[in-house]
Amino acid sequence: MLSSQAVGALRAVLVDAGYTVDAVLERLGPSGSEGLARNATIPALHVLGAADDAQAVLIRLFPLQQTLLRGPVERVLGARLLRSLIDEGVLRESGPAAFPVPGAAPPAGDPLPTGPAPDGPRVRAAVDIRPYGFEDADGSWSGWVAADPVPGLDGIVTPTRPDYVLGVSPASTSLSRLTVPDRVGTALDLGTGCGVQSLHLARHAGRVVATDLNPRACELAGLTMALNGIDRVGLREGSLYEPVDGERFDLIVTNPPYVMSPPDDGAERLVYREGSFAGDGLVERVVRRGPRHLTGGGLLQVLANWADGGGARWQDRLSGWAAGTGCDLWVIQRERLDVYEYIEMWLTDAGLAGSDEWGPRYRRWLDYFERLGITGVGMGWIMLRNSGAARPRIRIEEWPYDIGRPVGPALSSGWRTLDARSLDDDALLATRCTLDPDVVQETTGAPGAADPSHVVLRRTTGLRRAIEVDTALGGVLGACDGELPLGRIVDAVAELLGDDPAALRARLAPRLRDALVDGFITVRPSDAPPA
Repeated sequence: MLSSQAVGALRAVLVDAGYTVDAVLERLGPSGSEGLARNATIPALHVLGAADDAQAVLIRLFPLQQTLLRGPVERVLGARLLRSLIDEGVLRESGPAAFPVPGAAPPAGDPLPTGPAPDGPRVRAAVDIRPYGFEDADGSWSGWVAADPVPGLDGIVTPTRPDYVLGVSPASTSLSRLTVPDRVGTALDLGTGCGVQSLHLARHAGRVVATDLNPRACELAGLTMALNGIDRVGLREGSLYEPVDGERFDLIVTNPPYVMSPPDDGAERLVYREGSFAGDGLVERVVRRGPRHLTGGGLLQVLANWADGGGARWQDRLSGWAAGTGCDLWVIQRERLDVYEYIEMWLTDAGLAGSDEWGPRYRRWLDYFERLGITGVGMGWIMLRNSGAARPRIRIEEWPYDIGRPVGPALSSGWRTLDARSLDDDALLATRCTLDPDVVQETTGAPGAADPSHVVLRRTTGLRRAIEVDTALGGVLGACDGELPLGRIVDAVAELLGDDPAALRARLAPRLRDALVDGFITVRPSDAPPA
């Protein structure tokens, strides 16, 4: 899209202007930033006022999508870089300004200062170059992401181009937070979009391959990598696994186009969210074919939707996708929507709320789901690990919590502790464990009662699991300091409670195994179970 010289010049402008995540958030303040998150620009414009410094111009040009006089933009970018950005389609020459810049007249009722609107050529962003940053195990990272401008700002409904490239979204943020942070040799970003997952992967993978069916996505992901000076990401155009035929990776992450819209929806499909498969067939293809591209011990992580209904339990359907692959399966359903909620969400996402198309498209989607027998849609994570086990482990659960922090580290340790399910009771009780330091105890009961009616141990990080414990289990877990084997601790608790040690061992072993798998207790490294 841009020459290396132009990319370097643009990067220098962004850095010199302080066009970074923290600086822009501080400049706009809570009101401007939260307004922009609601797709409203006026709060941010109000905060900026008449400012025309370089940072203010870049904020107006890109995230606020204002049509600006060419003069202030040229002053910030320089004539040569501005010409390059226009020639390569990053910016476009445009008509009259839709919102005010210093000296321009705002619409009636706008709280910004008024004044005569000067004549002159104007420019507008055709690509949204937006600051992006995150924290990971290696510290803070700050850079930029290139994507298509956000549609629907200030309630203005505009058609979404079929090859639209989505920027950083709640889905992409969720995927980055669930991705395991393990150091790996190779990683695959399947369906890269704007390239945001590759920015994260490049921090802990020696080599990253990013693929996408959409040529525009590959182009903009390339600009994202170039702006951030990242050269370890190779971009390839093609559908699903076709560009990496015959290759294997230690880690594959993907947020594929999983929206289950009807093939006769009456509009061009939006490549970033919709495939050409029936129902959840595209997600099934990703899962079924993933194992042939995983190295031994390699992991596939999919953020996806799946169908519920049609006579089969969704848990059984998803288990069937992994059957015969030699891979362990871990599915976490975070939410389930009925078909009405699901349809309304995605029709709104397509900008159809309030349009004449809303009703007809809604009915087409309903008819489609009825034909397929779909009564609801699950939303969550599907993960496969190429363990090569003769009897692969399967874990399917529901976890309705918000992802406020990265859960990737918890998923990474979760795969290791999942192996503890294969320990027999004798091996389990011979291990030395420590209680995880993030575990807290919660009690409930009637006011004034001598003892609580319920005691719950809860993890405060990761998946934030909780287990209810009785006196015996709570006593054993509370005594786990890594010094004594679990069996010795159980025997000591049995003596204190006047229980039969053998009977208590038999009763607590399954619950101790669950506590180990769920991370409440951690096996001392020398006692770690084999993979």
